[in-house]
Amino acid sequence: MAGIFEVFLDGESFFRFRLKSPDGAVIAVSTPFEDKPAVVAGIAAARECAGMGLVTDLCPWQACVNRP
Repeated sequence: MAGIFEVFLDGESFFRFRLKSPDGAVIAVSTPFEDKPAVVAGIAAARECAGMGLVTDLCPWQACVNRP
């Protein structure tokens, strides 16, 4: 099942979206947008980029070592 995008107004009256997993967990929250057309365009961009987006590991190499 696919995730769900929810559009909402934040505490400063900016539009944002959040992506929720099928079980309801919040996976991501967007930056603020000025209006609804802009937040809809942001969702479209997220859909386009996320599908095949590359993963960049920025963790220090020590984090890759097994921990006790």
